[in-house]
Amino acid sequence: MGIKTIKACAVTMFVAALLPMSAVAATNAEFPSKPVRFIVPFPPGGTVDPLARLIGARLSNALGQQFIVDNRTGGSGTIGTGIAAKANPDGYTYVFVFDTHAVNPALIPNLPFDTLKDLAPVMLVGRAPYGIITQPAKPYKTMGDVVRAAKAKPDTLTYGTVGAGSLGHLALTLAGQSGGFKLVHVPYKGGGPMTVAVIGGQIDLGIGSTALVTPFANDGRMRVLATTGDARAATLPNVPTLIEEGYKDVTAYAWWGIFAPARTPPAIINKLHGEMVKVLNLPDVRRHLGEQLGMELMVSTPAELQKWTAAELERWSKVIRDNNIKP
Repeated sequence: MGIKTIKACAVTMFVAALLPMSAVAATNAEFPSKPVRFIVPFPPGGTVDPLARLIGARLSNALGQQFIVDNRTGGSGTIGTGIAAKANPDGYTYVFVFDTHAVNPALIPNLPFDTLKDLAPVMLVGRAPYGIITQPAKPYKTMGDVVRAAKAKPDTLTYGTVGAGSLGHLALTLAGQSGGFKLVHVPYKGGGPMTVAVIGGQIDLGIGSTALVTPFANDGRMRVLATTGDARAATLPNVPTLIEEGYKDVTAYAWWGIFAPARTPPAIINKLHGEMVKVLNLPDVRRHLGEQLGMELMVSTPAELQKWTAAELERWSKVIRDNNIKP
């Protein structure tokens, strides 16, 4: 082989090695070149849908492409999440999940996707404690009132959640064990239907994230009896925590995360992540999510979201198993 041939081969190999890097760079530079789909696996009226719409609208303004919210409800979020897990991993499909994402694997047998392997983490947007709520016309002004009524008439007081096995369900299961009382669980298909039932008086109590219940508490349509954080919620400073009420080990946080299908190009995930960071650092967005809704913004890295999900899955799976909770 001559020197010229060797040099030609070397150049060819060098160019070939650069091609994948060039393709990634081009893909990153071009993204987004068409509308992006945000799957929301819950109905409008809760907290996941408006969060996706808020972020999508700001990204549309910043990037010049539509970010379309696609509600695919059912199965405590698993139907929409399953659609996302099986979608083309081209960077144009994402799913906004709620805290049910980390309990569903222990709750629902034979999920059609692997929670940790079939989805690529993008960002843990934020978290918030839960609030235990009632209609103001109901006679319950404190958790003590609830416990006394529940003990006087066992298995009669009803409470709504966003679904069987949701963190609200699990938190009140633990509180009931700790306080020696039982409530009747009424699962709904999202925060919107549950809050309508509480406000309408169809159920005695409900439990939803402070992001969901704070606006209703502020306008007088709900009374919040207790929250489930380590400390009082910033938006509900006069409401005691369950810890203050004597339930020392009962804490739970709602959380909101964003995932893509596994094998989505990291360059695209990183670009979208960077744009989301810009959106979530806008003063009006932080004020709306933090001061008005009580969401503690996390704005995590993809790796931090994966770690958070695995830890939540481990913690709540044990509660589900120990209490034989079924969907």
